[in-house]
Order: sequence, then C-alpha cells, then structure tokens
Amino acid sequence: MLLNNLKTKYLGRNFKFYEQIDSTQSEIWRLYKNENAPNGTLVGANVQTKGKGTHGRTWHTDEKNNIAFSFLIKPNCNIKKLESLTIEIAQIIVKILKDKYQIITKIKEPNDVTLNGKKLCGILTETKVINEQVKAIVIGIGLNTNQTEFVDEIKEIATSVKKETGKIIDTSEFIAEFCNIFEEEYKWEK
Repeated sequence: MLLNNLKTKYLGRNFKFYEQIDSTQSEIWRLYKNENAPNGTLVGANVQTKGKGTHGRTWHTDEKNNIAFSFLIKPNCNIKKLESLTIEIAQIIVKILKDKYQIITKIKEPNDVTLNGKKLCGILTETKVINEQVKAIVIGIGLNTNQTEFVDEIKEIATSVKKETGKIIDTSEFIAEFCNIFEEEYKWEK
C-alpha cells in the first residue's frame, strides 16, 4: 500500500504495511527497541490478531479495510506539553471525517470517537519518558470503516462507517490526510 497524497517531511515517510500482524503498536515498539524506527515511522495493517486498546483491552481489527495504524514520534519535550495530545488527535479524526466524507462524529473523552452513540475509533497513546522528557511516543489509531460484524463483547457498543452510513473510506487516503494535518499542527521543539 502507498500513502496517496502524503505531503509530510517525516511522518509516514518510513511506512510499513502488513496484511496481518499481531499489533501495529507492538511492531513500532519492536522497531524502536532495535533502533530501526526513525522519527515518523508508521506501521499499518489490514488485520490485527492482538490489537491493543486502552487499559489492556483488545482492539478488534478482524475484517480487511478497517484502518489500523500506529506511528512513532521522538519529540524530546517535557511530558506536560503532551497533556492534551490524545484529544487533539481525536479532533483531527473528527475533522477529516466531516470535511472529506460529510460524516459527523463526536469525541468521547479521553480517547474515543463515536458515531450515532457507538464507538467508531479508539486512540492509544504510549510514551517512553526519562526525567519528564518524552523520548518516544507511539500513537495507535483504530478506525472501524468497513466492519459489519462485531464480536459479542462489543457488538452493542461498537460500529463502523459502512454500517452507519454505507460510505467507503479509502485507507491510504485517510492515513495520508491524517499525517499531513498532524505534522502541520505539531512542530516538535528539539
């Protein structure tokens, strides 16, 4: 997969895409640990077998063409500078869905985007901090775009773009647009 219309300097320039992987979040941390992940590394997948959600929960990415990706930023900034980052990421997602697809969603703090009262998107933020300086932050985003069936434990609370609106979202286009906006809005001080 190529990221169509990517206009960034660093975010998404090192892009790895898997048909199936345990977790995009786990893969980024593995690359980071092996010093094989430059700033802006992005990992995407069609299917995650052990996708990570918050509080140790599983993020289900069972059907193809849902959006699952994680990316690495090395901001080298004070942890306090990132206090509202997850909400700001949710705002970017809401903006893209509204501007490009005319889909109105809401943010459910601290880390979800909902559509018609059901969970559509989850954001997972993990950091490596030394003496209050953030050395690495890995942000995972799971967006149910195409899923029509959900496992029993979440079928009453989760939904997808396709299920609610019938619209199809192009994964490559969405990720590229996200990267373009995120990089433009976040100028990390070195």
